[in-house]
Amino acid sequence: MNSSQLSHMFDHTFLKAYATDADLIQLCKEALDMKAAMVAINTEWVSFCKERLKDTGVHVGAAIGFPLGQCGLETKLFECRYAIEQGADEIDYVINISNAKMHRWDLIREEMEKLTKLCHAHDVLIKVIFENCYLEKEEIRKLSEIAKEVKPDFIKTSTGFGTGGAKVEDVLLMKETVKDGVQVKAAGGIRDWNTCKQMIEAGATRIGTSASLQILKEFEENQE
Repeated sequence: MNSSQLSHMFDHTFLKAYATDADLIQLCKEALDMKAAMVAINTEWVSFCKERLKDTGVHVGAAIGFPLGQCGLETKLFECRYAIEQGADEIDYVINISNAKMHRWDLIREEMEKLTKLCHAHDVLIKVIFENCYLEKEEIRKLSEIAKEVKPDFIKTSTGFGTGGAKVEDVLLMKETVKDGVQVKAAGGIRDWNTCKQMIEAGATRIGTSASLQILKEFEENQE
């Protein structure tokens, strides 16, 4: 792997409540300079970032139902449609974690199917955020099995706002379950090259992080 290949795995992230124009302009500049896969932002900023990244190859990604996943399916569908209308190339949505904890798998499947169908109808990539810190291993496996059948583009470990972030063991479990049918995104607490490397070796093909530049710097220093 070279630095260009690594940087293209990054979903360069700024999801803070206090985001300003200057923050998002800087995020887009950094993502463009390193040729990141995507900027991960709240829906409010989609058109703002799209204007700056249009035709650059860097995608604009909107966080839907973020970070709790508790706004209901119809709200998620509305927010997803709105983000797509504003120019989103990718959607990262949070599952209804309560339904997962209560093992209401039919509702989890319905949500995943409807959001995936909506995104794919517009040629938009969709990532399903599990928020693994609240889940048992068998619940992570079950969610992964549903995703293997529904076929969103990615399943994702975390929002970065929960009580814990990405774990290598969870990435391994998710990848082992979905095989090559769905990709895995690791996010949450990935701030250095060593951690990033472990996630990639475990099977992650996208890395969600606000520390992309630092990770890339450490990677390049290790190549010298």
